[in-house]
Amino acid sequence: MARNKIPLRQYVNLLDAYLRPQRKSIIMLTILLLSTIGLQLVSPQIIRYFIDTAAEEQGGMKELLYAAVLFIGTSLVLQGVTVAAAYIGENVGWIATNKLRGDVAEHCLGLDMSFHKTQTSGSIIERVDGDINALGNFFSSFVINLLTNALLVIGIVLLLFWENWIIGLGMAVFVVFALYALQYVRKFAVPHWGAMRQISAEFYGFLGEHLEGTEDTRANGATGYVMHRFHSLLRRWLPIRRRAFRGWMYMWITTLVVFTIGTAIAFALCFFLWRKGAMSVGTVYMVFFYTELMVKPIEKIRTQMEDLQKADASIVRVRELLSTEPQIRDGVGAELPHGPLSVRFEQVTFGYEEDITTLQNVHFKLEQGKVLGVLGRTGSGKTTLTRLLLRFYDVRSGGVFLGGVDIRDTKVAHLRRRVGLVTQNIELFQGTVRDNLTFFDESIGDSQINAVLEELGLDRWYRSLPHGLDTVLESGGGGLSAGEAQLLAFARVFLSDPSLVILDEASSRLDPATEQKMEEAILKLLEGRTCIIIAHRLTTVQRADDILILEDGRVIEHGPRRSLAANPASRFSQFMATGLEEVLV
Repeated sequence: MARNKIPLRQYVNLLDAYLRPQRKSIIMLTILLLSTIGLQLVSPQIIRYFIDTAAEEQGGMKELLYAAVLFIGTSLVLQGVTVAAAYIGENVGWIATNKLRGDVAEHCLGLDMSFHKTQTSGSIIERVDGDINALGNFFSSFVINLLTNALLVIGIVLLLFWENWIIGLGMAVFVVFALYALQYVRKFAVPHWGAMRQISAEFYGFLGEHLEGTEDTRANGATGYVMHRFHSLLRRWLPIRRRAFRGWMYMWITTLVVFTIGTAIAFALCFFLWRKGAMSVGTVYMVFFYTELMVKPIEKIRTQMEDLQKADASIVRVRELLSTEPQIRDGVGAELPHGPLSVRFEQVTFGYEEDITTLQNVHFKLEQGKVLGVLGRTGSGKTTLTRLLLRFYDVRSGGVFLGGVDIRDTKVAHLRRRVGLVTQNIELFQGTVRDNLTFFDESIGDSQINAVLEELGLDRWYRSLPHGLDTVLESGGGGLSAGEAQLLAFARVFLSDPSLVILDEASSRLDPATEQKMEEAILKLLEGRTCIIIAHRLTTVQRADDILILEDGRVIEHGPRRSLAANPASRFSQFMATGLEEVLV
């Protein structure tokens, strides 16, 4: 598997974007880490002084006591500075990763339906959370720690050169060899971490999908199939995990070998110089202390390289996601006219995939303030019409016009504020009743919400809530009947006050009594608005002014409802005679 090589510029850009706002913390962290370097370089000098003083016959107890107190004080200060640096570093990483996580989540929400149809929710969550968690160390202290550890190693080598050029040269060769060996081994492990992130996303995507549909899985006896897929993914995951672990193990073993070689070099050189009388016992110990001290920064560099190999895979995946461009782009900002919107489809052809056509040369017009009933068998393209009106997708050819304005010329947010959609699948999130109805729009007051709920006949339900509008609903609408959830969806549309309302089989989940209760509310909803109703029931389209019938993505009949009903040769008249539900299933 080839390694995804990331240009240095991408690392720099990522760090600059998410660490620049924390300049003060970065400066403080740099000062603290530089202080640790100075303290670590000083400690061996104190120990050498202590040993050489103790070895001298004229060495006094007072000098030894001073050296001991100084060493203990230096060690305590070093521990305090290290704790402070760790705290600030973790805080920097937490803030940076949360900002990146927010940007990725916002980007995903801005992508169109063509992206979300090809990605499971679990796979997106794994990218937003799992991949970005892997970047925690990269943001918190990677560059600063890498530089400070490098400075510590350089400082040790320079001090050893100062003591004796032979020792300095030997340790310099050892450092170069150690870093080269670690970097060489690292390239064998990186691809496996990328594969780990990929299989992890696939697994959690599968798991999220089937946990969400657990009722259907159990009802249709598909538990065995799901568990088979579950274990198949685990079987694929295990060898990838093993290879990734072996990559980590290679780096760990290389580190042990390299440090053993370093200790051997120090032993040999110190023995040679001590035999020649060029080095005191205290200096010998100081060299060993520095050699051992060098292990820590090199080990940190190794672990940082390991973090970097994890970050490599995560950065590639996060950047791939962030570079995914939405196919639906804002237009030049054309404003839709106020009031009810007319609807015009002009020779529209569309398909979800290039080789499949869902709508073919669809052409019709709906006057402002009128109601259009759309009929057709399942798969005829009815719901696709609504998705095009909201610009969840763009047409392949032709154009869709609202109020005479091509919707591709409008801002997407402006368009969707003017078009309200109610479907048979109601999405309710865990939050208060108020938030579920207003989508956090604070401009909508409680009195307005209460008035809408009363109009929809939900006043008794509302009064039964323990905390009123502050009552928390469960995710997915748990605790609500299908009728109550559907009525809340209607309430959302009332509160958003759209100019075009689309009811996509919105009453299909309601029992006849609840559906009857909604008739007056729907009539009020349609006042002063254009409406498109997609239905399977004749009663649902009785209020329609015009009827549009689709078959295999083509318009086979369009005209005023009364005229079509009065014409025995019309398809709509045949539907009425045969029974709409029987014909359209």
